[in-house]
Parts: sequence; structure tokens; C-alpha cells
Amino acid sequence: MEVTRHTTATVYVVCGEKTALHSHKRHSIRLPPGGHVEQDELPFEAGLRETREETGLNVAIVSEPVGEESETVEPIPRPEAIQLVDINVYNGAVGHQHIDHIYYAEATDTNIRPQSDEVTASEWEWYSIDELQTGTFESNVAGHGIEAIRKVSDC
Repeated sequence: MEVTRHTTATVYVVCGEKTALHSHKRHSIRLPPGGHVEQDELPFEAGLRETREETGLNVAIVSEPVGEESETVEPIPRPEAIQLVDINVYNGAVGHQHIDHIYYAEATDTNIRPQSDEVTASEWEWYSIDELQTGTFESNVAGHGIEAIRKVSDC
């Protein structure tokens, strides 16, 4: 079976000592905002766009661009992690994967107001480190959420 791969971006949004996660309708798990990188879009730009669409929040990625700028080089924010996520598995064979760029960002407020019909405001909740450690979250979601809270300053 041929594996298809898409590039995606995910943003762990932090305000205060909490991160925002929503109940994903198709996967039945809690996830941060994110989605597919569109043509001619960089992963961090996709993460910011998806965050605006899904939460209505204005956020700033906390990773600084790394590298030397020149006439032909523009440093861009480095993801906190890049992971390969199996999306569709059929009889033990992977059919589709996401190459997911993970970013951490700071929000200026917690008033979630989605700009698209993909998710509603009531599907979002803010979680503390303690809630992420003791709740029933995917381990990578809880781990990145905890790391994001620890890294990002209070809003």
C-alpha cells in the first residue's frame, strides 16, 4: 500500500498557566488548533492561520527565527518538534500520514471565538499542567501541552 503524506502545523496556545484544546469530532480526542499547510504557505504561517480560524485568538509564536539573514535567506520560526503521525491505518498498514510541525504560542486573552464552522467555542477548554497530567489525553498532546505551558510566559 502506498503511503500519502501531508504537511501539517499544530499550535499549542498558552495563556496564563493553561493551554487550549478542543474535542476533535473525527478523532474523538482533545487536540490544539492545527491543520494542513496550503500551497505556497510555510508551516508556521499555516499554524497561525489555523489558530485564527479555529479559535479567533491572536497569538505570537514563541520560537525565534534561527540563522543568519542575507539577500537570499530569511530565517523562520523553528518548530518545537516535528512528528510523523499515522492518520489512516488499514489492517496494520499505514495509508496516510501527517508530517506535523509543532509550535508553541502565547495568546493575549482566553476569549475563544472561532472564525470558521469547523469547531464551536463550546468545544474548547483551557487545561492546566495538573489537568494534563491527570486527565485522559493522548500522551503526546499532554506532553507538548505541559512543555508549552512551562516555556511560554504568562499573558
